[in-house]
Amino acid sequence: MRYSNGFWKGLFACYDHPILPRTNNDHELFFRRIKRRHRRITGLRSWNRYIMRHGEYIVFVEDAIDDPNIINRLNLVSHEKYCIEMNSWKERTDEHVRRYQYKKDPAGYLRKVEEKWLNR
Repeated sequence: MRYSNGFWKGLFACYDHPILPRTNNDHELFFRRIKRRHRRITGLRSWNRYIMRHGEYIVFVEDAIDDPNIINRLNLVSHEKYCIEMNSWKERTDEHVRRYQYKKDPAGYLRKVEEKWLNR
């Protein structure tokens, strides 16, 4: 008992809250399945760009693919909330597009930014 008293207080939260899994094996399997599917579709071994671009939305899509009630769930979302989320998505992906454009052609990207500033 003295040995376990030195552990961090929240380390074994799964015993205090039965809804929490004891291990993260299910999460690991979930991400492995997503990664395998991505590799099969794209043929790319690395999925870093995919994760950076789509982030948390990957989880939503994977969950939706397996959900037989997805149409009913989507019908609960109002058009206004959808538009807000899409604007958030566009802002997020625009950042990745700008980063990609800069990596591809730094001089061209900077020239476009300068022109934009001059034409204000």
